[in-house]
Amino acid sequence: MDTAADIEQIKKLKHRYFRHLDCKQFAALVELFAEDASTSYDSGRHSYVGHEAIKGFFDSSLSDPNILTQHQGHHPEIEVLSENRATGVWYMDDTVHICEHNMKVRGNGVYWDEYIKVDGEWKFQHTGYERLWEYTEMLRDRSLTFKSMFDDSELERRAQRTPRAGEPPLVYWEQGQEA
Repeated sequence: MDTAADIEQIKKLKHRYFRHLDCKQFAALVELFAEDASTSYDSGRHSYVGHEAIKGFFDSSLSDPNILTQHQGHHPEIEVLSENRATGVWYMDDTVHICEHNMKVRGNGVYWDEYIKVDGEWKFQHTGYERLWEYTEMLRDRSLTFKSMFDDSELERRAQRTPRAGEPPLVYWEQGQEA
């Protein structure tokens, strides 16, 4: 067992999780989970089991292109328990802009993950977080304007650009997914 290599693979798994989440790549996101995985977000307010239920939650709550998210995971505490099981604790910081309502939600929390190795690849068996704090700010009308990768003009510009070798797809249609 190569514990250092396993820890590095688990870190990459969590980083892909946050990237897919913020890029609204929910089909790719759910593939990071074991088939029977579970979630428990926001102190258990949003708990789901299985790919279909987990993806359904993301589709229904975050697919709107006017909901812009930014998630970061810090300070991983990963413990490899066996060749195919591990746990992790991550400090999380997030910001959610709900443009339609001129609202910003900001907060942090602690993720607790269980990982399982499936066919040689680490996946989430469970993930969830407890909030440490959160605030909601109602922004003055027109006080902020946003340009995001989900705007039609930005999607069109990206479609015309030649990607570099090794560049990951960043928007849902680059992976053949629906919005």
